[in-house]
Amino acid sequence: MPSIEPEHPAVPRTGIRRNTAQVISRVITLRGLALVHDGLMGAIALLLSFALRLDMGGLSQNLWMYLAASTLFGFIVSITGFFLGLNRGIWRYASLSDFLAIAGVATASLAIFTVAEFLVARLNSIPRSSIIIAWAFTIVLLAGPRAAYRAYRNRHDVSRGKAAQGGGKKVLLIGATDNAEAFIRTTKEREGAAVEVLAVVDERGRRTGRAIRGVPVIGSLDKLPQILDRFEARGRRADAIILTRSREEYQRYASLEELVDVAAQHKVELATIPNLLDMKGIDAKIELRPIKLEDLLQRAPVRLDRGRIASMVVGRNVMITGAGGSIGSELARQVAELNPMNLVLVDANEYALYCIKSEMTQVRPGASIHAVLCNVRERDAISNVVETYAPNLIFHAAALKHVPMVEAQPIEGIFTNVIGTRNVADAALRSRVSKMIMVSTDKAVNPANVMGATKRMAEMYCQAMDIDQTTCTTRFTTVRFGNVLGSAGSVVPLFEQQIKTGGPVTVTHPDIVRFFMTIPEACLLVLQAAAHDADEAKERGRIFVLDMGSPVKIVDLARNLIRLSGRRPDKDIQIVYTGLRPGEKLYEELFDLNEPLSGTTSPGVLAASARSIKRAVIVRIFDEMQRMIDAQDVEGALRLLQSTVPEFMLGADILTTMGRARALQQ
Repeated sequence: MPSIEPEHPAVPRTGIRRNTAQVISRVITLRGLALVHDGLMGAIALLLSFALRLDMGGLSQNLWMYLAASTLFGFIVSITGFFLGLNRGIWRYASLSDFLAIAGVATASLAIFTVAEFLVARLNSIPRSSIIIAWAFTIVLLAGPRAAYRAYRNRHDVSRGKAAQGGGKKVLLIGATDNAEAFIRTTKEREGAAVEVLAVVDERGRRTGRAIRGVPVIGSLDKLPQILDRFEARGRRADAIILTRSREEYQRYASLEELVDVAAQHKVELATIPNLLDMKGIDAKIELRPIKLEDLLQRAPVRLDRGRIASMVVGRNVMITGAGGSIGSELARQVAELNPMNLVLVDANEYALYCIKSEMTQVRPGASIHAVLCNVRERDAISNVVETYAPNLIFHAAALKHVPMVEAQPIEGIFTNVIGTRNVADAALRSRVSKMIMVSTDKAVNPANVMGATKRMAEMYCQAMDIDQTTCTTRFTTVRFGNVLGSAGSVVPLFEQQIKTGGPVTVTHPDIVRFFMTIPEACLLVLQAAAHDADEAKERGRIFVLDMGSPVKIVDLARNLIRLSGRRPDKDIQIVYTGLRPGEKLYEELFDLNEPLSGTTSPGVLAASARSIKRAVIVRIFDEMQRMIDAQDVEGALRLLQSTVPEFMLGADILTTMGRARALQQ
């Protein structure tokens, strides 16, 4: 095995010692200078109090006595500051806590000095009122140089950052919030921030005319277009609008869609403020997060019970089929964070499997992660994988999901989605796997295409296995959700590519709607369903669905993506309607009206009791389907699919496919 060179050359031990000594010497020097400064300022403070209390004639009569008293006080300030840690503070980051420390040092030093003077001369050698005056002078003289140095460094670092980056990015902040104050403070103090905050727009205008750290608060949110125009007319055009509140908070003032529209019209970037916890690194570059499409969903993000999920995964063996896909890879990431004993990644796509394995290895180098190249269609191969790695949990995400492709090649979809699911389920049963969770789709409800019908047939097999308690020791759970934003082959990447090339953006129908969720949300639902099932073991054969709120029009999705790109729909980018594709419905359903719904203990997660078939019957159906696949009997396979899933109606395109297959066989 070839040796791996270290990223950085080894540093000789003598070099380390020399560097350490230099650092220690520098620290001692800086703290020593701070001690001298504090002592000198203390002496000057008391001397100034004498000068203010006495005229110059009175001061000159006992000058040496007053100088001695001032020297003593300066020494006391220096020693007190040392013991109270005042000289450990970094002047570059002097703040309110340092000011309070200075006040404490001044108070303690004067108390010690007063006691010493009382013991020596009964306070008869100095004017007693000068002690109070000296307290104020001490605070001012100790704090003043620190504040001046901080102001100098702030201005110097910001100027240097702007010069290095060709001028600072000019931004408007939306919301006079604590986050806005922290962001302004950080941009002024952090080296290389290169951000100039032009103003803060208060949503309701209640703080208009005031300022946050010198940045004016101007106007209300409804005046945002005029505010942008005003700055542009002054030659200070805003480069970005930064939101300082969460998405949920903005819904009380204005919809994010309106803000996206304003940003698109003025061709400025719209972003959210960075996580303040990530801003603790003083020298880290500030990175603003652009508004994403999921921020525009008409519902709050799903929040599920991570504690219950963690207790199910930690210390267990977990296997994920289809681990290279969008859902499978995100499942792998979330499961890996929960510290399983072993994580087995299974996929038929070599490159996709390589990518997720490499990512997992880099992110969690100490985790036990296995990548297995295997197709769920191969019964013996998947059975051998399950037997070898003995998982406690199997997440079955392997599937063919592209509707037009499966519609054109139905045998391929049936083989992977139907027979592949049975192969995984049977292997789980033989190896006594604790749970198998099948990832399904809303297209399985009243399916209008082969892909949806195959997923419904796979659901029925898992239901039958789960309901049969006589021989089944494995629990089989099905999770059904809608479209996933940004998944491979979904509409969002297609729209983004079309926008990048200048359009047009193609939408099949102006009234087509879909339920949408993010990939992390979808995977959380899968994990939550698996954990939830353990609490309700008596209720078998249920299908978990997510309450995804209202469906979203695809054309609205396209318009929002165009706006997020900084362009205007129907002006900069055209939208073209192409007609429904084969097997495509105007709307999808998460559950059938004939499927009784019940709530669960997890908010936003529902359970549907779908129609099921007895295990013996479904096994015979699947055996017959396998025979037809082996014979490449497309027509027979589709007829059996339709009889098993009676809600599925064969469309004109499928009938054409069947006729073509019949002609080839003849």
